[in-house]
Amino acid sequence: TLVFLTLLLSARRKMNLKSERRGIHVDQSELLCKKGCGYYGNPAWQGFCSKCWREEYHKARQKQIQEDWELAERLQREEEEAYASSQSTQGAQSLTFSKFEEKKTNEKTRKVTTVKKFFTASSRAGAKKAEIQEAKAPSPSIHRQASIETDRVSKEFIEFIRTYQKPGQDIYKQCKLFLDTMSHKRDLSIEEQSECAQDFYQNVADRLQTRWKVPPEKVEKAMDEVEKYIMTRQYKYVFCPETTDDEKKDLAVQKRIRALHWVTPQMLCVPVSEEIPEVSDMVVKAITDIIEMDSKRVPRDKLACITRCSKHIFNAIKITKNEPASADDFLPTLIYIVLKGNPPRLQSNIQYITRFCNPSRLMTGEDGYYFTNLCCAVAFIEKLDAQSLNLSQEDFDRFMTGQTSPKKQESDSFSPDVCLGVKQMCKSLDLLSQLNERQERIVSEAKKLEKDLIDWTEGITKEVEEIVEKYPLEIKPKSQALAAIDSENVENDKLPPPLQPQVYAG
Repeated sequence: TLVFLTLLLSARRKMNLKSERRGIHVDQSELLCKKGCGYYGNPAWQGFCSKCWREEYHKARQKQIQEDWELAERLQREEEEAYASSQSTQGAQSLTFSKFEEKKTNEKTRKVTTVKKFFTASSRAGAKKAEIQEAKAPSPSIHRQASIETDRVSKEFIEFIRTYQKPGQDIYKQCKLFLDTMSHKRDLSIEEQSECAQDFYQNVADRLQTRWKVPPEKVEKAMDEVEKYIMTRQYKYVFCPETTDDEKKDLAVQKRIRALHWVTPQMLCVPVSEEIPEVSDMVVKAITDIIEMDSKRVPRDKLACITRCSKHIFNAIKITKNEPASADDFLPTLIYIVLKGNPPRLQSNIQYITRFCNPSRLMTGEDGYYFTNLCCAVAFIEKLDAQSLNLSQEDFDRFMTGQTSPKKQESDSFSPDVCLGVKQMCKSLDLLSQLNERQERIVSEAKKLEKDLIDWTEGITKEVEEIVEKYPLEIKPKSQALAAIDSENVENDKLPPPLQPQVYAG
């Protein structure tokens, strides 16, 4: 019996723990590519990794091209049958082709563009002509006032590629060609520009490995510098462009996080105790790093901010629990940090990293793992509900509308090690809560008093009307005024004279 009760209690504890983590726990398998390749997936790529997403994208594009050819052949057959008697085969083909182009324009089919065209012979010839024209008439971009950061990055990039000698010259040439080409492709959608950047990364890496036989570790370092150089120069054109709804999503996420300001660490099962000064410092550093992400211009630097934030979180959990942190502890804590920090332009930064970061960084390594968890945290915040926090729907709605807030921890229950700032903050929050309740009571009593005054006025008015109706008021004519005794009035002449005083002898 004792063994059975022990097992029952153990199972109940596991069930309670499972219910506590309902809606927050994410298995490691859920972070990986849904195609099963072993790399990390991403919600922006519909759960695929960068490599599998590009394969699926190319398959869809090839399918679209095949459908276009089938449409062209069908239109050609129809035109040949219709105009066989009046036009030659050559004229029919020309008309068919124009008809096909018109049909494609009307159907608004997707334009297919890749950066592989940059490296064709015609592109190289065009680049040489462009260089000759540049020598004759400098491009307007040369006269553009470059920012200090852009100038610094350009100088650092030139110094770096000098160490690679001939491969470095080739890298610089390809980067200049890519930037010049992209400057004339501003009308492309952000997805097409992202595809161009990803193709450019792949082609440069392949050229370094196959043509110049550069070691893998040097290739990776070179690609980091290439990404830093081109994305610093492209940042203002591709970060949160006006053609997308990134800014709208940023505002929606910020509004959502502000509405969830009442969420406590206990609701998320966060294994972090901010009462410990060292842990509190780690939480502040994590929030600072996730906010600092918006000030960076290079995707790799933004990823570095996410990585530093995540490491501070792991350290905070380790100090609190006196044991290494697990993945189940990390994600709820990351959600709490995002809610507490409310990073600016969060969705825009995530989309920018997804679109223009070197794909190898997002597929493997700690950067890819932490970035995938951040995407999961944002998705959880967007769908957070009462069930996820183990709250009733009534309490959740009251907290969301601001009618009330969860009860704060009493200041007397703090441990002696807690800093004075935290105690003062909690006292201030308690005072604000009390003032809020007092204000609500005053407003309620004022409304009640106003209603009583209105009811009393209406009651008095009704009583007066009833009395007036029952006893109508009669106004009598004004009577003639009486004359004064000492006035000269003829009617009063017959009055006896006044008494005269009499004197008596004593």
